[in-house]
Amino acid sequence: MAPLAGPGGHRGKDDFPWWLVALAILGVAASFAIAANGLYTQIFSLLLNGIGVTIFVTLVAFTLAILLGLGLALLGLSDVLVLRQLARFYIEIVRGIPMLVLLSYIAFVGTPAFVAVYNFVTSPLVSAGWTSPLITRDVPFVWRTIIALTIAYSSFIAEIFRAGIQAVDQGQIEAAKALGLSRFQRFRLVVFPQAIRVILPPLSNDFIAMVKDSSLVSVLGVADISQLAKLYYSANFRYFETLSILAFIYLLLTVGLSLLLRQLEAWMRRRSGSDRSAFPRMAAGQPPGAQV
Repeated sequence: MAPLAGPGGHRGKDDFPWWLVALAILGVAASFAIAANGLYTQIFSLLLNGIGVTIFVTLVAFTLAILLGLGLALLGLSDVLVLRQLARFYIEIVRGIPMLVLLSYIAFVGTPAFVAVYNFVTSPLVSAGWTSPLITRDVPFVWRTIIALTIAYSSFIAEIFRAGIQAVDQGQIEAAKALGLSRFQRFRLVVFPQAIRVILPPLSNDFIAMVKDSSLVSVLGVADISQLAKLYYSANFRYFETLSILAFIYLLLTVGLSLLLRQLEAWMRRRSGSDRSAFPRMAAGQPPGAQV
C-alpha cells in the first residue's frame, strides 16, 4: 500500500511502523490480562470453539464470491450488449440491498423457494422411490449465510475486477492480438498478470471486511464466535468482559490477515519490478518461459 506523507510532505519506505508497535504492546497486555484472569480465560476458551465456523464461512464464501465476481466482470466487459446489461442489472440490484436484509431474504425466502423448485424437478425421482423430497430445515443455516455473503460480495468484487482489467494498457492488448493470441491467452498472459496488481489491494480489503461480516451468521443462530459470545453474556450478564474478548479475537484475525496481505502486495510489487509479465518476452520473440 502507498506510504502516507509525513510532516514535511515526504515519507520514505523506511518509516518505522509505530502504529504496529503500539498495537503489539496492546496485544501483549491483553494476552497477559486474559492469562491472569480466570474469567477472561474461560470466556476466551469458550469463544475459540466458534472460530472454526468463522474461518470456514469466510474462506468458502470469499472463494465463491471471487469466482462469481470474475464471471460478472467478464460479462460486463463482453461485446454482447445483453450480457453487459444483465451483469450491470445484477450488480446494481445486489449492491443496493443491505447485508442483513439480503441474509434474511436468502435464509427465509430464497431457501424455501429453492427447496420447492428442487422438489418439483425431482418429483419423478421421488415417485419412483429413488430419492426423498428435500425439506427446508435440511439446508444448514451456515450454507444459507455463505450463499448470502457470496451474492453480496460478488457484486463489489466484480467492480474491482472490472476496474483492474480496464486499467491494463489497451496497446498491449492490441499487440497481443497482433501476435495471434486467442482471447483466453490474452487474458491469461497479458491482462490478468497486470490487472492483479491493481486488483489485490481492494480485494484484500473486501476479504478483511468479510471476516467481520461473517459474524452475521449469529443472526441465524450458527455457533460462530459472535453467537457464542451472545449466548454467554445473555446468560451471565458479563457484557464488558465478553465483548472485550470478542473484539480482541476479531482484531487478532483482521490485523493478522491485514499484515499478511500487505506482505503479499509488497512481494508482488517486487516481483513485478523484476519480471513484469510473460508478454514482453513473447513480444521480443521469446517463449514465455525464456530467461532474459
